[in-house]
Amino acid sequence: RTNVMFLKTHKTASSTVLNIMFRFAERYNLTIALPADQLLHLGYPRTFLADFVEEFQAIGQNYNIMCNHLRFNPSEVQKVMAANTFYFSILRNPIPLLESSYVYYKDSVPAFRFSKDVNEYLASPRRYYHPADQHYNIYARNIMWYDFGYDNNAEDDERYIQGVLEEIEQNFHLILIAEYFDESMVLLKHALCWELDDVIYFKLNSRSQDTVQTLTPESEERIKSWCSLDWKLYLHFNQSFWRRIEDTIGLEELEKEVNHLRRRQRGLMQTCLSDQGAVGRDHIENKGLLPFQSGAANILGYNLKQDLDNRTLRTCQKMVMPELQYTSYLYTVQHP
Repeated sequence: RTNVMFLKTHKTASSTVLNIMFRFAERYNLTIALPADQLLHLGYPRTFLADFVEEFQAIGQNYNIMCNHLRFNPSEVQKVMAANTFYFSILRNPIPLLESSYVYYKDSVPAFRFSKDVNEYLASPRRYYHPADQHYNIYARNIMWYDFGYDNNAEDDERYIQGVLEEIEQNFHLILIAEYFDESMVLLKHALCWELDDVIYFKLNSRSQDTVQTLTPESEERIKSWCSLDWKLYLHFNQSFWRRIEDTIGLEELEKEVNHLRRRQRGLMQTCLSDQGAVGRDHIENKGLLPFQSGAANILGYNLKQDLDNRTLRTCQKMVMPELQYTSYLYTVQHP
């Protein structure tokens, strides 16, 4: 399958998926729906319109891959992507998700800015969260619900939620789960009829452990009610994820393939990296491979070995290339 739309949700390991999509597009010389005017997002946080895509008027419905951040809007996405496009996205447990958002968006989200830490924010979120600051505060409540195109301040109503879940199931062929990333990659490989090397990855846009804030048990419970739309979204698709695996691959085969993926990944890390894994921003030698830094997070990156032959170097560089650099590189290739 070469016509693929990935809805890139926030703080869900989606930058790693984006890198997989970009490398696949390059490997098979596919056309990517890149943001117009060399922006980084497809109009986000506004609801997506086809004109947010570079050269949409000229290229029309001939894009293969769409994967940059956007707020989902099926009718407009369908103007850009072919009728046989495969749609997928990824969700993450809202408890670690909110903590991650808090640290990452600490400086830019009004609801986060004036609280001391994530536990203080969650003790009384309505003290800090004002719907009037809607566009800036989306990261502070039900962010995944918002990314899928719905109102993140909607009432938690059973019929409404059921309707949304059914709509998402109609619009998307597959929803992956960040907590089971390797299992997700195996499932994606099967669903798209791709090869193992198409879904090999190095973890991108992750942060150092010392910037993780510990949530109290009370805070964890509060997230379930404060972000109840995201919580129900996650629970629903976590169940359907495992059902899908049992129906298509089976748990035994899954385990074999996950182990194979991890062996291949370890081999590539030994080939490419001078350190055993990711390093903090101050230790990244090639500043061209420095990921975007945000809020109080220390976003990790990689150092490559010095003596790689040209072909291996190209492979390794693409594996570790941060989102912003990769997007602008593809931009110069596709729209010189």
